[in-house]
Amino acid sequence: MGIKGLTKLLMEKAPNAIKEQKFESYFGRKIAIDASMSIYQFLIVVGRTGTETLTNEAGEVTSHLQGMFNRTIRLLEAGIKPVYVFDGKPPDMKKQELAKRYSKRADATEDLNQAVEAGNMEEIEKFSKRTVKVTKQHNEDCKKLLRLMGVPVVEAPCEAEAQCAALCKSGKVYAVASEDMDSLTFGAPKFLRHLMDPSSKKIPVMEFEISKVLEGLKLTMDQFIDLCILCGCDYCDSIRGIGGLTALKLIDQHKSIEVILENINKERYQIPDDWPYQDARQLFKEPEVVTDDEQLELKWTAPDEEGLINFLVNENGFSIDRVTKAIEKIKASKNKGSQGRLESFFKPVANTSVPIKRKGTKCILGSSKSIIKFKKITVPTSLNCKAGVIGIPSLSFPQFLSKQPFVFI
Repeated sequence: MGIKGLTKLLMEKAPNAIKEQKFESYFGRKIAIDASMSIYQFLIVVGRTGTETLTNEAGEVTSHLQGMFNRTIRLLEAGIKPVYVFDGKPPDMKKQELAKRYSKRADATEDLNQAVEAGNMEEIEKFSKRTVKVTKQHNEDCKKLLRLMGVPVVEAPCEAEAQCAALCKSGKVYAVASEDMDSLTFGAPKFLRHLMDPSSKKIPVMEFEISKVLEGLKLTMDQFIDLCILCGCDYCDSIRGIGGLTALKLIDQHKSIEVILENINKERYQIPDDWPYQDARQLFKEPEVVTDDEQLELKWTAPDEEGLINFLVNENGFSIDRVTKAIEKIKASKNKGSQGRLESFFKPVANTSVPIKRKGTKCILGSSKSIIKFKKITVPTSLNCKAGVIGIPSLSFPQFLSKQPFVFI
């Protein structure tokens, strides 16, 4: 579920915290991806028509493999370095939420059976998607596939969103990609929605920055966590009748849930019995995550060609031609992903004691003897310099080189 109504609230109250980005703008970026959320999407969308799904000859579902294989290749071809993070054991506080989900799937299964008996295709389509559940086998299949593709896998001890946020806070990845907004509640500095959407949807990636979220809402991180708990999270019930706007108003006025509970109109708003909001708050602030650098060594390696063909073609019935072509794409993308982003190329390493004067969009050196040295780089000639990177208009890289009084070493 994530945090109920948080996207809408931020769009209204902290719009400067959200940027719409193109998928391709994450070239060269390392992105931590909530694997279970992606697998769930694949099981719902890929190859599903009513109750029919993609399977291998043994009748085992392969929608998750198809989706994970194609979407990961798309990321790699764009020069993105994905890191997939898998859920571990759910926290005890989530048992109530998981029980609700189980009950909803049971109800959907019953409704689906009735729709099948009635031959109502529209109802079959609707209820069949509500019966989908990501199993341990789905997760293990995808872990094996990703490792064969040379993509790093992280197994979280508990919640994947919390582990993703920890990777981002430690600087190991640029951002977290998921559809559940609680990645922000766990403190991810940058959070992406719609990165894993199919290209056919043509939906821009929404990038959220937690520092600007807090600035826009005028809250501290602790207050933001309390706001999210009031909105509704996976770890405890919310107060009926309090939505995002009311929650923000209450936090703004009283600063914490404790003070809110002392002042709230208890006739209008009924507080859940034994409401464990303090435990939920602690879980968001100090989640169980892996922080050891040796366990979190992220490496993108060459694909295991023989292993991929055996797993996808021999075991799961994929087309040999398709898999072979895909392997070539993965190998080609490895060179693309190894190129750095343009802004990382321009890091002065020489003596900076001579002041640099700037006028307009030109860079004027204070002395003819001054030289700004740069690391030796290899850049595709098709790559354009973006305005603002070093204060010049947009130019192709060859044009940029011809116009700048710099020495590259």
